[in-house]
Amino acid sequence: MEDIDIQILDQPIDTKAVEAFVQDDTCGGIVSFVGTVRNQTQKKRVVHLEFESYDAMALKEMRKIAQTILDRWPAKKVSFHHRKGRLMIGEVAVAISVSCPHRAQAFEACEYAIDTLKETVPIWKKEVFEDGEVWVAAHP
Repeated sequence: MEDIDIQILDQPIDTKAVEAFVQDDTCGGIVSFVGTVRNQTQKKRVVHLEFESYDAMALKEMRKIAQTILDRWPAKKVSFHHRKGRLMIGEVAVAISVSCPHRAQAFEACEYAIDTLKETVPIWKKEVFEDGEVWVAAHP
């Protein structure tokens, strides 16, 4: 059975499916991260976000991150789903789940997943405001 589930979607993310994929009877820790669209940056009110992706390269990079997690931690399964297109306030932009035998390992692996995704995966975010828009760096 496959231990990696990677998807880039133009429809809403099913966070329950992301988490369900990583269920494993040998794991006592499942950690999930869900990133949603917030209505404000530090300076302006956000109307919506737009995500663009170089899908083939993004999927390859996401798979590389997932494989690194399986190699570096005792993770059993990893799932990443990322949206593209227009997302409104409150919608899920990204969902990641990792299962490991113990919680500390699962937390570390999930944090690595989102941090590395933001640094290396070719998915770009545009913030749209009432009075304009701006492409923002993927890095926190």
